[in-house]
Formats: sequence, C-alpha cells, structure tokens
Amino acid sequence: MSTPTDRRKVTPTRVLAWAFVVVALVVSLFPLYWMLRTAITPGRELAGDNAGLLPNHPTLFNFERVLGLVTREEARAAGGSGAHLDFFLYLRNSVVYTGLITFLQTLFCAMAGYAFARLRFRGRDLLFGLFVGALMVPPIFTLLPNFALVKELDWINTYQGLIAPSVLMTPFAVFFLRQFFLGIPRDVEEAALIDGAGKWVIFWRIVLPITKGPLLTVALTTAVWTWNDYLWPQLVAPGEETRVLTAALGIFLKQSPNTAPDWTGLMAGSALSVIPVLLLVIFFGRRLVDSIQFSGLKG
Repeated sequence: MSTPTDRRKVTPTRVLAWAFVVVALVVSLFPLYWMLRTAITPGRELAGDNAGLLPNHPTLFNFERVLGLVTREEARAAGGSGAHLDFFLYLRNSVVYTGLITFLQTLFCAMAGYAFARLRFRGRDLLFGLFVGALMVPPIFTLLPNFALVKELDWINTYQGLIAPSVLMTPFAVFFLRQFFLGIPRDVEEAALIDGAGKWVIFWRIVLPITKGPLLTVALTTAVWTWNDYLWPQLVAPGEETRVLTAALGIFLKQSPNTAPDWTGLMAGSALSVIPVLLLVIFFGRRLVDSIQFSGLKG
C-alpha cells in the first residue's frame, strides 16, 4: 500500500509522465495561442513581427474590423483586405443551427437509448447491433446522398436542410445513453409501475430527471461538434440568411483573391467564434467529466 511519502517521491517514470503531459499541453494549446497572437497583431506588421511571444504593438483593431465597427477604408488602411463579415448575423445562424440540433438530437437519442435498454420487442438486439454498426461508417460516405436528398426536397438554404441529417440521433449518443439507462435500478421503475405509471410517464418523470449528467454530456458534445461543423453548412447553406459562422469565416478568407489572405482578420473572427464554445466547456465541463466517470459505460 503506497504512503503519501511514496506518492511524492520523484521517480524516472513520474518525470517521464509529467514531461509527456507538458508536451501534450504545449502541442494542444499552441494553435490557440498563435491564433490569439495573430489576432492582436497589426495587419501591416504581421510579416515582420513573429519573433516574440507577443506582438510589438498589440491592438484590438482586428476585432473591431470583423465586428463591423470600422469602415472598409479604415480596414484597408490598417493592412486588412476590406473583406466584409456580418458577424452578428452569422453568429445568430450558428446559435439557431447548434441549438436546434443539440436539443432535438439529445431528446431523440434519449428516447432511443431508453427503448433499447428497457423496452422488449422482437429484433431489439439485432436492430441495436445494426444501429451501433453505423459507427463504422465514415460520415463522408453519407455526405453526398444527404445532399442529393436535401436538394431534391428543395431545402437548400433552409434551416430544415441544415439540421435534417443530424436532428434525429447519432449511433454513439444512443449507445452512450443506453449504457447509462441499463445501470438504473429496475426497482425504481417497478415501483412506479405498481403505482400505475406507464412507460411514457416513467421515462419523462423518473428516468430523465436522474440522468441529467449523461444528457448534459451528450448535449455538450453535440453542441461543440455542431458549432464547429464546416463542410455540411458550406454545402447546403451558402446563402446569407442561413450561413453559419464557420462557413462565413471561410468565405471571408476568399474575399481577397488578388492580395495576401487577411490572416489577422480571420484569426480575430476565429477567436470570437470560439468564445461561446469555451463558455460552455467552462460552465459544464466538470459535470461532463463527472457524468462519464459515474456512468462507467456498463454493458
């Protein structure tokens, strides 16, 4: 049995482990640091000011540019390309896109996971095996069929076209929630059945309230994935009214074909787009870790 003194003892294995953690942190955080450094670097000084940890003349002007607080002439005078970015419109579209998929997908995955865990019907295990087998299919394989279907339905540049492929459920979320539902003691549900409650009432009033942690985990991971999604929104929502922030930043970079890319403006926009996801992780990340540890993914 190890003592507190043994745990504090410096060993080669412990030093190697900490060195690996430090290297992993540096590799993971360096792109974020470089994005922020570029965002606060004046556009005209970007090419010659990359030696220090911080730029020589840090500025917030690039953030003002992407937020539309300066004119195009002022942006060009500061070294920008003068490209336009309606940041708040695209932010609203991203919030709607992410919110709809997060809420509906979490709800439908919970319903499917509970059905696979508790309801008895013919072919349940076979259907669940086929459903989980979909985890092996790379998303790129379904991209073109989904696009052809959305186009056939005339849903290009609409929110229903944006959310249609992801709104129902994903195999991993159903699998994750089913494993947690299997861990709920059956006595709780049997007591409710004796009191006259049906399966629907048990699901809404008993099962969902005691699975807030796993539900939050699914909702948070879904929100982060959807917020960062780029390819699908780029394909089906190229119009201004439904364009999301990630696609808009890609178009912002392409608006200066005859000059050098506006890296400082792009990094400022990217830094602003990270803030909502960062806030979600800060407020709910600890609960996410706790719920994963608590569920234990029982089979």
